[in-house]
Amino acid sequence: MINLETVKTLRVLRLPGMARELESQLEDPQRYKGLSFEDRLALLVDAESLSRRQNTIKRRIREAKLSESTASVEAIEYHEDRGLDKGLITKLATCAYIQENHHVILKGATGAGKSYIANALGVAACRKLYKVRYVSLPDLLNEYSVAKALNTQHKVKATYAKLDLLIIDEWLLRPLSESEAYDLLEIIEVCSREGAMIFCTQYDTDEWYYRIDCDRPEGDDSAVAEAVLDRIIHNKYSINVRGRISMRKRHAFAESEESGVCSNE
Repeated sequence: MINLETVKTLRVLRLPGMARELESQLEDPQRYKGLSFEDRLALLVDAESLSRRQNTIKRRIREAKLSESTASVEAIEYHEDRGLDKGLITKLATCAYIQENHHVILKGATGAGKSYIANALGVAACRKLYKVRYVSLPDLLNEYSVAKALNTQHKVKATYAKLDLLIIDEWLLRPLSESEAYDLLEIIEVCSREGAMIFCTQYDTDEWYYRIDCDRPEGDDSAVAEAVLDRIIHNKYSINVRGRISMRKRHAFAESEESGVCSNE
């Protein structure tokens, strides 16, 4: 009875890991009878520590607002035509690049699967308890534009400055005006000081310059475009995601074969 009350008390104290471990010890006393009090207590503490870590990881993934929160590095598909460097992706999964303040550029056509890889790296970072945020560039610029209208842009910048990893999808999918380019520079500036960024794009880096501050007269230089690029391309890892078949179509074929559906088209 006393032990059952202890389990209830642990739950009231919000120590579910310890409560579950104590229940396990009570249900199978023979298994633990050879352990000292200190050893059994250590098991309780370890169980609570693991429980809290798992809860923190779940919270990190939820707060990251990933588009594919179940993505994982282990599930990345290395089809020959994709040309992926498994060694590099495995290295990035260690998250050392975040500590080293390096960035990652994932370049590929629509449907190539670059967003999935970015999400998988985001989940890997969350597992190591890093603060991550996933956002498309249009949504990011809209968020900042609204903040400027409300004169709260300093709060937005402060929020992004606290991130360890910022994943920006749809990077330069459309050309940016001068005002958008300056907004982007302000965000990139605070995010590039520490931590890392991942960019998902359809364009090579040598095309970026002409898609930032695109309203300038032809032939004119752009200081803001140069400033944005300077904070990204000099300490980056590049992954070119190829593939003759888009990942969506590849998975559609696989699902059709598994279900026995045939097509005459």
